[in-house]
Amino acid sequence: MTKPITRKDTSLPAEQSQQDIYARVTAKILADLEQGNLSWRKPWNSEQMTGQVMRPLRWNHIPYTGINTLILWNAANDQGFTSPYWMTFKQATDMKASVRKGEKGTQIVYADKFTKEEEDANGDLKSSQIPFLKSYTVFNAAQIEGLSDGFYKVPEPVVIHQQARDPKLEQFFAQTKADIYTGTKACYTQSTDRIQMPPFESFETAMRFYAILAHEICHWTKPPHRLNRDFGKKQYGDEGYSKEELVAELGACFLAADLGFEPQPEEHHAAYIQSWLHVLKDDKRFIFQAASHAQKAVEYIHALQSPRP
Repeated sequence: MTKPITRKDTSLPAEQSQQDIYARVTAKILADLEQGNLSWRKPWNSEQMTGQVMRPLRWNHIPYTGINTLILWNAANDQGFTSPYWMTFKQATDMKASVRKGEKGTQIVYADKFTKEEEDANGDLKSSQIPFLKSYTVFNAAQIEGLSDGFYKVPEPVVIHQQARDPKLEQFFAQTKADIYTGTKACYTQSTDRIQMPPFESFETAMRFYAILAHEICHWTKPPHRLNRDFGKKQYGDEGYSKEELVAELGACFLAADLGFEPQPEEHHAAYIQSWLHVLKDDKRFIFQAASHAQKAVEYIHALQSPRP
């Protein structure tokens, strides 16, 4: 009797698979940092995306968040994609479209938790939430044929006057109710819970003012009465300080993409690159954690906006 043909299970153990995902994404970002490039800044440096940077979007127009924002921005830059839309093979097929033969997808990640029950020393059942991570593949609209025209349309650039204050951005930051005052430098001081900003007129452009304010407003979300984000900072320049700076950097980039302006110029962060290299080499998971903290900071800031009528 002929034995039935069975497919060999080539899947990796869950823990090993998750480690591979962390290692792959972190390795790419480390390689960029070692060359002096910030992966999350690449879209703003790309000619094909100048003035059109926004969050990567799912097929249903919902933005990707956290680490997937970084992964897809990086992929779009590397491959010259201008469409913000990404979808799985099945999602494209469901829309009567097809991925072009030979196109390679981009791996992104899905994070969730499952409940595990175990007996404790007394024989009682205790449940705990176990986080897990898995990857799946998406394709940019530029790799797909047969989608409706809207998926291929290049987003219109957002135009902000170079010197005048922008009323919409002024209102956005004012509605956070953060205590922002004019001083000699840009910083957030947790002990007083205040943000200091240099005079608006001292900035070369309005966009630079809002970019730096976005960075500081992300720091403003960290105290215990807001998001309670603490990396154990003891002094200027230590590991905890570097981690918080990376979260604020990513948060400012996310916020800039949401609001339509370029984040703080990259040259301002040259001094941080070595410290970020050190942090990411020591902890392959931290870029995922940093992106998650940055996403929570941006969501917190957006939630403070008054609902539209």
